[in-house]
Amino acid sequence: MSFGGRTVAGNVFDKWIWITVFSAVLVVVVPLIVVWFVISLPSELKIVATIAIIVLWGVVSGYKDWVVSKRGESEKPPI
Repeated sequence: MSFGGRTVAGNVFDKWIWITVFSAVLVVVVPLIVVWFVISLPSELKIVATIAIIVLWGVVSGYKDWVVSKRGESEKPPI
């Protein structure tokens, strides 16, 4: 069988397929590990860990928005 001029066996050894598979597995596994870790903590630390996750989530989201806005500004031609 050939897809786009490449054989199926050739696609198995393509590094981008494995990067994609590894990334998809990480997207599923890492949150489960974090939740398992938080659940296994004592009750006082569960609250601290939950608040820390929420704060870090907000920081990362704000940083992403800042990067996107800076990228948009650099792509605009000067007036």
